[in-house]
Amino acid sequence: MGKKPNILFLMSDEHRADVTGYEGNSVIRTANLDWLAQTGAVLLNAYTPSPICIPGRQSLMAGQFPRHTGCEVFGADLQPGHMTFARRFAQYGYSTVACGKLHHYGSDQMQGWTQRIGDDTEVGLPFIEGRNEEECRRTLRPMSDMKWTQEKEIKRAGIGRAPHIVKDEYTVQGALDFIDNYFLNPYYDRETPNKPLLLKVSLLQPHYPYTADEDKFRYYLNRVEPFQQQQVTDHPFLSRFQVQPGTDASEREIRRAVAAYYAMIETVDDHFGTVLWALEQAGQNLDEWIIVYTSDHGEMLGEHGVWEKQKFFEGSARVPLLIRWPQHIEGGHKVMENVNLCDLFATLCDMANIPVPPDLDSRSLVPLLTGASSNWDNESVSQFGGTHIMIKQDHLKYQYYGTEMPEVLFDLNHNPEETLNFIDHPDYAEQLERFRMRRKELGFH
Repeated sequence: MGKKPNILFLMSDEHRADVTGYEGNSVIRTANLDWLAQTGAVLLNAYTPSPICIPGRQSLMAGQFPRHTGCEVFGADLQPGHMTFARRFAQYGYSTVACGKLHHYGSDQMQGWTQRIGDDTEVGLPFIEGRNEEECRRTLRPMSDMKWTQEKEIKRAGIGRAPHIVKDEYTVQGALDFIDNYFLNPYYDRETPNKPLLLKVSLLQPHYPYTADEDKFRYYLNRVEPFQQQQVTDHPFLSRFQVQPGTDASEREIRRAVAAYYAMIETVDDHFGTVLWALEQAGQNLDEWIIVYTSDHGEMLGEHGVWEKQKFFEGSARVPLLIRWPQHIEGGHKVMENVNLCDLFATLCDMANIPVPPDLDSRSLVPLLTGASSNWDNESVSQFGGTHIMIKQDHLKYQYYGTEMPEVLFDLNHNPEETLNFIDHPDYAEQLERFRMRRKELGFH
């Protein structure tokens, strides 16, 4: 058996897939991500298993949909000892090291990682055993203190150093220190280059608050083009988090928020470039590494008048996904099939020749990455809040919101803007019935 490949897993938070140079955005500067795309594979129809941080991240790690992880809402977490790809790789001899955001609230803060670097470790109140409910309840802060409204997020956007910026700098410095110690260890000469490494560098940006350093903010302020007034859906869930230009926030304030968001993405790209540089400085040949980049979900950024995530619109549910492995993947390869972040578990196992555990919702992407896509089912599933589900099959996106809200069917071929609901159109009756059957198979009755 040959030497196991090292893996670098780069991740951001709330990165809208089309705000990248490699997808044709002419304003954003993402030199390092563009390099990964040019020398690796771009999966252009990758979707999050849940368009909100915690369920999306834990499904990615577990290779299972939220319904199967038991982690369907914000504040939940995987059960202690749950099988994650970090745990699986540790079982097969890898050093599994995570720098930055993992978003665990449960008592098992490692979840398979053998080392964690950063300040993203916090056990949530529901997971504290033997707690005094009355005393603990007194310490709870109301959600209104924890989270601003969309209008306030936009009005406060601009130049600044929000906590996310500071924490990301801390994460990157931790990653650099680890790389130096792991591959060089210049003081004790105890480097471990022969032990395979799975290194995750997970940043908080470009998640709001929308603040950025002055130089980048000034660069983007008069270059970005905020979404114009659009048809706003009247669907009771898809219309949540709307901010009306000229009413809730001025057009200038919206432009400032978009500029800061772009600036944060460039900052993320710079951070990743620093990590790649550090590996090369430590004597690593990046062509021998597997490098993955993705984000947990997107950001509506004012499209349809809506901000934040949670929605099954493309801006929120579709995510960037790049995989570079020059020894096996042709540079510039584009994958058009529907894939899911859950698929990364089986994919990484396949690449590292590690057996895939049973009971996963994960499919190896290796056939798609090497041009053998004939047997792909072309489906991707996303879930939210325990009652909402999206199923994308080919170019159709079916959405179910429980019994209290109407279903939605988008046809991205005929209406890529996602402004028309084809749920009652007779031409889609047969496909709709198949979607409903599949929805029930996935436990949404």
